[in-house]
Amino acid sequence: MKAWEVNFDGLPGLTHHYAGLSFGNEASTKHRFRVSNPQLAAKQGLLKMKALADMGFKQAVIPPQERPNVALLRQIGFSGSDEQVVARAAAQAPQLLSAVSSASSMWVANAATVCPSADALDGRVHLTVANLNNKFHRASEAPTTEAILRAIFRNESAFAVHGALPQVVLFGDEGAANHNRLGGEYGAPGLQMFVYGREDGGAHAPRRYPARQTLEASQAVARLNQVNPQQAIFAQQNPQVIDQGVFHNDVIAVSNRQVLFCHEQAFVQQDALLAQLRERVPGFAPVVVPASRVSVDDAVATYLFNSQLLSRPDGSMLLVLPKESQEHAGVWAYLNDMLAMDNPIGELKVFDLRESMSNGGGPACLRLRVVLNEAQLQAVNPSVLMNDTLFATLNDWVDRYYRDRLTQADLADPQLLREGREALDRLTQILGLGAIYPFQQ
Repeated sequence: MKAWEVNFDGLPGLTHHYAGLSFGNEASTKHRFRVSNPQLAAKQGLLKMKALADMGFKQAVIPPQERPNVALLRQIGFSGSDEQVVARAAAQAPQLLSAVSSASSMWVANAATVCPSADALDGRVHLTVANLNNKFHRASEAPTTEAILRAIFRNESAFAVHGALPQVVLFGDEGAANHNRLGGEYGAPGLQMFVYGREDGGAHAPRRYPARQTLEASQAVARLNQVNPQQAIFAQQNPQVIDQGVFHNDVIAVSNRQVLFCHEQAFVQQDALLAQLRERVPGFAPVVVPASRVSVDDAVATYLFNSQLLSRPDGSMLLVLPKESQEHAGVWAYLNDMLAMDNPIGELKVFDLRESMSNGGGPACLRLRVVLNEAQLQAVNPSVLMNDTLFATLNDWVDRYYRDRLTQADLADPQLLREGREALDRLTQILGLGAIYPFQQ
């Protein structure tokens, strides 16, 4: 059956700022306290969405979450009116106000893990919401993420949306950023590769930075998503590269159909893993980047592997890269050499995503891949699908509501809270989502 991989991109929120909240994410900590431009962040994301849609790729949008998260501030002891809660948090614990104002939900590669219907025992598309429990500023996203996904994938005969795993260390789950699917045509059964950083009692673990994804979580997600056990494989990320800033697998590897584009140091026992994939994936074509050409540090700095690998109608692939990869002489030289090699990657496309890159997320972080056949695509909420009208409407919406300059001190402004709620209320109307935010209940 004909099917497509649809990219659902997260839209950066109105409180996009640089707080360095994500220990283990070197871009995030490096740019701490820099002045941000939320308006530019949103427009850079929209430009990428529209450009890919214009090239014929299926593209949709996922809205940001409500921030600051006033309910979470109340949960940790701040009281009064909503404005008073924000003011008291700003005065007593500005770092907590920053955390509950994080716009990190734009990285929807962490929103959920997806199982296409061709891989599921019940023949539906499954999405399991990630709990993101390794970081305080992200651990509260799951309820709203679930509400958003249910508003987009409403048809329960076609889709199954599962809530997040228990919020405990054993089940640390970071979503599709640690998940790859390999195979042939999108609509045919594929092999799902779940990548984990640690397992309970396991011998291999990073020493400097946390391993956010557990084997136990990956196994639980596979069960919830009803992945056919014959179509699943579990692989461990190299703990040494986690300690170099590879906080998710999508910072060191990306897959599309028969291609796995990865660094030579991405996985534990990588040679054995690649041999197993050759046996299980027809036409498997790994593109393994040697450390002698691109170091792990350079891969992290440029987000070379946090790219989108997209299939074109002629069977070749497009690699969507952040501008930082082009600006690094060594990385760009390797990429151009790669084009001449015997592999399906035939073109490079560069986007300026500096606002999100400076906060630790590149092209692949900004999108959730969902394989849909024609009937399933028709069942998706049509208002989120990118087209000329939606692009113009969302740009006008951004111009109206977003600030072009934001610092941590600005988070205490009660007007920012009011602006955000007014903007999101309007956005739910534009995207036909209904009352998905707490303030709308």
